[in-house]
Amino acid sequence: MRYTKYHGLGNDYIVIRPEHLDGDLATAVINRICHRNFGIGSDGILLGPTESTTSDFGVRIFNPDGSEAEKSGNGLRIFARFLWDHGLVKTDPFTIETPGGIAECRLLNGGRSVRVEMGRVSFDSGTIPVSGPVREVLNEEMEIEGRPLTFCAATVGNPHCIVLCETPTAEDARQRGPLIEIDERFPNRTNVQFMQVVNRNTIKIEIWERGTGYTLASGTSSTAAAATAHRLGLCDSEINVQMPGGSLQVQFRDDFVATLTGPVTKICDGDMSDEIFSDRH
Repeated sequence: MRYTKYHGLGNDYIVIRPEHLDGDLATAVINRICHRNFGIGSDGILLGPTESTTSDFGVRIFNPDGSEAEKSGNGLRIFARFLWDHGLVKTDPFTIETPGGIAECRLLNGGRSVRVEMGRVSFDSGTIPVSGPVREVLNEEMEIEGRPLTFCAATVGNPHCIVLCETPTAEDARQRGPLIEIDERFPNRTNVQFMQVVNRNTIKIEIWERGTGYTLASGTSSTAAAATAHRLGLCDSEINVQMPGGSLQVQFRDDFVATLTGPVTKICDGDMSDEIFSDRH
């Protein structure tokens, strides 16, 4: 099975074209491909280009646990670079359809950097969704393992819970992230960011990604966290989001439509052996 692998600040994806897929992309197949010991290893799989009636291209995004993500900022930027590398892009900008909405993409620096319009960020509980009365989910309280946390929630086409803290740590993300992900407040589960506001134009986050786990960077997480800082009046409309894997730039219009910009790095092209799908190790 042919594949191409890229990363966006350490958040890596494997891209597979539908015509190169051997059989169905079943959960067990996804699990094995993404496994970092028994497979190729990645934070997810991008299947495309798929047909779209609304955009230039379509793509499906799969998490390592086999679940399908509505949207991925890094995944969109990586897929845009893939389209560029394979000569499939005829216009610039161009559009990509995901289950979480349509994104407009523009290639910069010969494809080494990609700018994506992520759509409008919403804090509406019915849209995210978050249980309880209809409201903007801002500065609410929850308790995890006996520790009170202040959080906000947002959607960028997929759900996010942003926890405000003084110093985000990988330990917080790894320990409390999975508990927040499955909290009953979030009927579709949620991505989780632990966020520190550094100044008017800078935030730091640690990330627990729904269906993936701890990750070094995330485009939708960056967008949701930056939007939250802007909505709370803590940051201006241009925000540098710092993560363990590096930094992404997020800009907002007055209507909270977000634009995300950052680097994409190609790792390799390759062929997967059928042996990795056997039970022999």
